[in-house]
Amino acid sequence: MSEQKVDRRIARTKRLIREALAALIEEKGFESITVRDITSNADINRGTFYLHYQDKFDLLEKCENEFFHEIEDIAKDIKVVDLRKFSENQKPLAHSVKLLEYIKDNAAFMKAVLGPNGNVTFQIKLKEYIKTNIGKVFLKEAEANEDDMKVPREYLLSYIVSAHLGVIQQWLQNELKETPQEIARYIGIVTVEGPFQASGFKK
Repeated sequence: MSEQKVDRRIARTKRLIREALAALIEEKGFESITVRDITSNADINRGTFYLHYQDKFDLLEKCENEFFHEIEDIAKDIKVVDLRKFSENQKPLAHSVKLLEYIKDNAAFMKAVLGPNGNVTFQIKLKEYIKTNIGKVFLKEAEANEDDMKVPREYLLSYIVSAHLGVIQQWLQNELKETPQEIARYIGIVTVEGPFQASGFKK
């Protein structure tokens, strides 16, 4: 058998295992899952599973590491933006669209780990990632004027991050009815205008 065929078979097997993991997390939570559950759902034998992963914890960690590796590539293209321009044209920020497109492409896994039966550790890591990159994009100018901030930086970042993650979770719960561009625009509006103005109240 050619090396290319072997690689394709391995990739297919790993995809089946990861799809099984996502389905089971959403169904009954990670803690309740066994390797037998995963192999049964993926329709493979246990020996095949152990060729690639030590146990379910190793599987989850590798899935999460792959996710963060992919979004780190997206983060490399993030640039400081002038949010006043967004206020004028409300054009979705490119990096937000890219991240949301990736989440859409990996919706089954994301819905599982960010859902009610999801992995809390993963959610904490994702919040930290968003916090780091939100700081780059939205608060760069504020770094030089900390005294002018009405809310301490750490609380402002925590609020924005929780809002971003909440919108993503709702989007996944809504079965991705909106496009990544639409969700990126919603996130931008709430971030720039705040919930009061975004809800339609006038000053």
